[in-house]
Formats: sequence, structure tokens, C-alpha cells
Amino acid sequence: MSQTPDTPSSSSNLRAIAQNFRLIGWISFWIQLALGVISGVILLANSLFGRNVNSPTGNAGTGFGILLEVGGLVALGMGIYLAYRYTRFGNQLQSSNPTNRPRKSETVQVLRLGLWVNLAGILLTLLGAQAIVGSFTLRALSQGQFIFSPQANQAIISGLDMFVVLANIQTLQAHFAGLVGSLWLLNRVNRP
Repeated sequence: MSQTPDTPSSSSNLRAIAQNFRLIGWISFWIQLALGVISGVILLANSLFGRNVNSPTGNAGTGFGILLEVGGLVALGMGIYLAYRYTRFGNQLQSSNPTNRPRKSETVQVLRLGLWVNLAGILLTLLGAQAIVGSFTLRALSQGQFIFSPQANQAIISGLDMFVVLANIQTLQAHFAGLVGSLWLLNRVNRP
């Protein structure tokens, strides 16, 4: 990472950075993977079993929101790969051969890519959340229920609908974890 010869202080600093890359990379990897799997399973269950009885025609907003959520999950998959790549960078940084170590510019470039991927995923997921929640709100407002009507006992928003919102929140949390990990490592690399 540094252009100067290995001195005891630069060697210990490099070792600390390498350990940070491995630790933060693995923590970020597992958090993003676990939350991404949960979100993916929820969205898969929604696509298989999610036909709402109260809305047989479907909601265009929900469909578009889920499409954006899937885009957020694709970005999350890229973020998971980059978190794993951070662990590999940590191993390379501890290499005894200085020519096998990644350059600082290369390391910063990968960290910036991780930031952009997670920011894009957050944007897609937030836009999906707006479409999904907006669609649910319109569905609730269009019911026009009266207190004594037979429809008053029917659920406007089903439990599976709420699981879609939960999947969205899980994806946002996963992107946030990736973003925090990338920012922390970038700060660590750029520290004098």
C-alpha cells in the first residue's frame, strides 16, 4: 500500500490495515448475505403466494416497487461480492512479497466502487419502498369502508403485503451495513 520501504512502523500499520480489511470484510459480507437471503426469500414467497384476495386486479405500484426492490437485491449481490473482495485484499496486504500487495490507488478504487454500489442499491430500494407503500396507501384509501359494512371485517393490507415492506427494510439495512463498512475502510486507508 505504501511506496516506502517496509519499516517496523509501516509494517505494523499495514498489518493493522490488512486485519481491518479481513474483519470488516467478513462482518459486512455475512450481514449483507443474511439480510439479502431473508429479503430474497420473502420476495420469492410473495411472488408465489402473494395474490391479494382483496385486490384481484393487482396494483401497478406494488409491481413496480417490487421490480425496484429486485434491482436493490441485484445491487446487494454486487455489494456482497465486494465485501468478500475486501477480505481477499486483506490477505494480499499481508503478503510477504511487496509486489503481490495491491496499490493504495487500487484499494481506494475498490472501496469507492463499494460505496457507489451500496448507494445505488439504497436508492433503488428507497424508490421501491415509496412505490410499495404508496400503493398500499392508495389501496387502503380506496376501500371507503364504513363501520357497519360487511367489508369492514376484511383486511385491507394482508400480512404478506407487510412482509414485502419488511423485505424492503432488510435490503436497506444490508446496504447500510455495506456502506458503513466501505466508509470505515476508506477512512482507515486514507488515515496518515
